Amino acid sequence: TADVARAGEPMMSIGDKNPAKTLEMLQLNDELNTVVKSDSMCSRRHAMARAAGLAAGLAMAQVNKPGFAAATKMVKLGADNGQLVFVPDEIEICKGDSVTWTNNKAGPHNVVFDEEAIPEGVTQESISMDGLLNDEGATFTKKFDVAGSYAYYCEPHRGAGMNGALTVA
Repeated sequence: TADVARAGEPMMSIGDKNPAKTLEMLQLNDELNTVVKSDSMCSRRHAMARAAGLAAGLAMAQVNKPGFAAATKMVKLGADNGQLVFVPDEIEICKGDSVTWTNNKAGPHNVVFDEEAIPEGVTQESISMDGLLNDEGATFTKKFDVAGSYAYYCEPHRGAGMNGALTVA
């Protein structure tokens, strides 16, 4: 067997009969170390998902695909009591994650990003929705691949303070 250890890290005994399996076990060990040591929620989440996939027998090529650990956060357009707000009004996601806004109460609503408050290289038109969500339960989903801070609002209710903030880590 080949034993691999790095200073201060746990050591796993890995058989050398199957080189592909040996590489997968080394990656699993690295992923678990990331889960334990990283300060980044996104790094920990992605490492945990990849480690779980490897432990379940998936191939490295499968768990290394960008969307393997992607998540979707949900935001309500309008509070349950009819207040004109996004619920929650501040969210944090990881690069590659999506946000789904759902028309909840007091519509119609939309999601428009402030062109002065989005990361460089991102266009307002590419992430803002066209039109309005009129029916309760109607949704708008967008995937975010550029890290940074995003400010958005509901155009019909901006004057009432219906604003939101998104951070992509």
